Amino acid sequence: MTSEQHLAPFRMPDRLFAELAAGGGSAAAVAFLERAERARRLLLLRTLLGHLDALPTPLTPVAEAWRVLKEAAEKSPEPVERLLLAPQTGGWISHMLRRVHGTAVGPPLWAEAGHFSALALSASLHAGTETAFDVPLTDGRLPLPGLGMVRLPGAREGLTVGRATTAGGELTVTGPGRTSGSVRVTCRPLGRGDDTDRGAWLPLRTLTHDGPDGTAPVAVALDDLDPYRDLDDHLPPARLDEDEAREWQRLFGEAARILTRPTTPGPGRVHPAMIRAIVPFGRTGISPPPLPFVQVSASSGDSFGGMLIVRPASALALAETLVHELQHSKLAALLHLFPLLDDDRAERYYAPWRTDPRHLTGLLHGAYAFTGVAGFWRDRLADAQSADAVERAGYFFALRRLQSRLAVRTLLTSGRLTAEGRALVSGLARTLDGWLREDVPPAALARARTAAALHRTEWRLRNVVPAPAAGPSGLRFRRDRAFWPDVRTHAFATRPAVPRTADEHLAAGDAAAALTRYADVLADAPAEPQALAGWIVARTILEPGRAARRMLARPEELLEPSPRV
Repeated sequence: MTSEQHLAPFRMPDRLFAELAAGGGSAAAVAFLERAERARRLLLLRTLLGHLDALPTPLTPVAEAWRVLKEAAEKSPEPVERLLLAPQTGGWISHMLRRVHGTAVGPPLWAEAGHFSALALSASLHAGTETAFDVPLTDGRLPLPGLGMVRLPGAREGLTVGRATTAGGELTVTGPGRTSGSVRVTCRPLGRGDDTDRGAWLPLRTLTHDGPDGTAPVAVALDDLDPYRDLDDHLPPARLDEDEAREWQRLFGEAARILTRPTTPGPGRVHPAMIRAIVPFGRTGISPPPLPFVQVSASSGDSFGGMLIVRPASALALAETLVHELQHSKLAALLHLFPLLDDDRAERYYAPWRTDPRHLTGLLHGAYAFTGVAGFWRDRLADAQSADAVERAGYFFALRRLQSRLAVRTLLTSGRLTAEGRALVSGLARTLDGWLREDVPPAALARARTAAALHRTEWRLRNVVPAPAAGPSGLRFRRDRAFWPDVRTHAFATRPAVPRTADEHLAAGDAAAALTRYADVLADAPAEPQALAGWIVARTILEPGRAARRMLARPEELLEPSPRV
């Protein structure tokens, strides 16, 4: 937090941009992006504090918290830098800027502004300085960024004002009691006392990995406490059960071993040390059993290196998701540095991994993320030992490279990329074109092509109004369109041993049997989109040619009138 660092200009070396444009990025490239995010965050923080200086508050003014933070940074720069660069800090800053401009909601503004005092308290504890703050308490809780949360037993419920002091690494918090008087607790958040046993102190959990060949161990926050761990909204703590936390550690350890294989940097190759925080989302216990794949994951451009993830049952799925979400962080940081496109935010583009139309920025994010995912599965294919692993990795590599290249083509022909944006997307195109020439097991390749065709066909049937449209900008969309489950992407990953349904016959390579079964469904429901998409794809496999290509290009034209089956 020195002035010399503030004045340093940011000029990305061409070699680092080239690495990122190819869909990858070495540790040096990611470190550059993080430095740029640091500068942006300080600028946003300065802007925010200017808004908060005059805010009426029963708490300690933000100017005093800033003074304490700077003092701590002088004494212990590294831990204070980690606090500043934490994804949750970026989330709080951006959320607060939206609050002061009236585009977000939450608890009383003075209480959310008081989170800055909690940040300064964490910095003071790391530096061993002495300070005192009037702070917001929610049901007697005081979250400390990067450390954990204090809980006052017997405290008054709701939002109250408490007093927090630090001295020599010790924290004392006092607040109003539930009935009368006050309650008080003292703990050492950086120590290993018995505060946890008494329930006064809940430490922030950390996922660890020792690393191969004596390399530095990896520690990633598993944050179930910080109120700004979400993408925007203020969240209460959702403490994981001990057995759920152990499952996270087990899966992360296995995922980290997958990702730390010795190799040169490239698309889909992420070292776990690049990840700053994982937020467990949607579940706090091991029951019910999770799905083998990641059901939901998300990240925010305001929270570099952070990601929300619903825990899967598979370490391989977790590793893939870590790659996917870090790709989003990298692209968001690039978008903060360069104007990559001119996006009118109209949601009219087909994204092969979504069920809804997307705007151009969303399409770019998807193309960048799934290029990384394709690279991840390319490495898994190279490492695969068993026949099943070869088939699965080959399928996902083939599917994601095909889908990503389709999105890249849309971006390149949109006419809305800047010079930097065209350089970036052209880099992705070169990577994907090279991969498209690489061999994949024929059965896996066929299933991938079929799954890709099914998704696009069903997307158009569910979203597009039949019309003589000439391109993406001319599409008219159905007003009654809604979310629909994409059940085929994962279902086609393996070849069914004993196919029964129409989809299973199609995945097994028997388009004739599939066509018959789809026709049976359509006899009762001629416009059912999933069955109709399957019927169209099976028909074009059996009867390739110009008519088939037209039917795949505009399948919605078959909706009026219904196809003869």
